[in-house]
Amino acid sequence: MDHHHKQENHKGHSHSHTPKITSLNKAFIIGIVLNLGYVVFQVIIGININSLSLLSDAGHNFLDVAGLALAMLAFKLSSSKASEKYTYGYKKSSILISLLNSVILLISIGAIGYEAIFRFQNPQPIPGKIIAIVATVGILINGISAFMFFKDKEKDINVKSAFLHLASDALVSLGLVVGGILIHYTHLYWIDPLLSLIVCFVIIASTWSLLKDSLRLSLDGVPDTVDLNEIKMQILKIDGVKDFQHLHVWAISTTQNAMTGHLVVSANLSNIEIENIKNKIKHELEHLNIHHSTIETNFTIPENC
Repeated sequence: MDHHHKQENHKGHSHSHTPKITSLNKAFIIGIVLNLGYVVFQVIIGININSLSLLSDAGHNFLDVAGLALAMLAFKLSSSKASEKYTYGYKKSSILISLLNSVILLISIGAIGYEAIFRFQNPQPIPGKIIAIVATVGILINGISAFMFFKDKEKDINVKSAFLHLASDALVSLGLVVGGILIHYTHLYWIDPLLSLIVCFVIIASTWSLLKDSLRLSLDGVPDTVDLNEIKMQILKIDGVKDFQHLHVWAISTTQNAMTGHLVVSANLSNIEIENIKNKIKHELEHLNIHHSTIETNFTIPENC
């Protein structure tokens, strides 16, 4: 059996399709500073008026500040250089941090839900007007912060995580505004925990997909932006390709994907012709969200994996 084997690492073309999000460092810093300042503001007011809702929301916001800091760390680590021990650098850490971020967000939601249930059983008189005013400030701060991440939220799972953190904070603040106004005029103190529970369900719905995505990527699952059938179909259209098997795709980071596969070609092709086929394949892979590829060439069809 005539067998030719060659591995080739794709280093990227000048027209790389890797999402570019190099300008987000300032957004992370501004988001962290604004939200940390708001947490301090909430704690001071919450203690002065003895408001458990403001204090619990301050705790939730503080967890989100920590989440933003982790996302910024992941953003920096994703651009790390390769070394002898870490041949892809620390790019994978961005996936692990996105998983941690989603877990933190769910934990914070659980804390809010627990507090809401407790307050259903033990409603306490609270100054609704002051709560509404403080929460309005929260809507502005979190809305501005979320807007800075909106356009890039589909390019990186950590950016999406940061956006969801801030958007969820804005929703919580909106719920507190509505609850504060209703409480001020009706004195129905059970309205506040009810709104908190509704907001929790809204946040869970948006966070669940983030948790699933980050968990799948951490287990080297196929990223959402990659279609294995489309990859194989486009490769098989290239002249000279007999088959393409043993196809595996995984995420190196939250913005870069890798692929390995067996290219099956005719035995009578020259090395130059094979290299030309590989170059065409790599060009197609650039358009299919594959940024690093290793291709093994065979002259006979390998057995199925």
